[in-house]
Amino acid sequence: MAEISPLRRRMIEDMTVRNLSPATQQSYLNAVSKFSRYFGRSPDRLGLEDVHAFQVHLVATGISWPALNQIVCALRFFCSARACTHKPR
Repeated sequence: MAEISPLRRRMIEDMTVRNLSPATQQSYLNAVSKFSRYFGRSPDRLGLEDVHAFQVHLVATGISWPALNQIVCALRFFCSARACTHKPR
């Protein structure tokens, strides 16, 4: 099994401390992974403009509002865990 990156480990620890359910944790990890894959870079190298561009992309693909909301919540959590000064819309 591959080693977990320090960034992923930190996110899991932060979600556990906040008592997020295992299903929510998995959903958030998947959302951040999808965000990272879309740009082809580590999520800690992406900024708020990238979050916005990703949201526009998802809306253009016809994603359902509940699915979009879950991804936005995941990115907001990720951003807050990184101590960003601005949150995704």
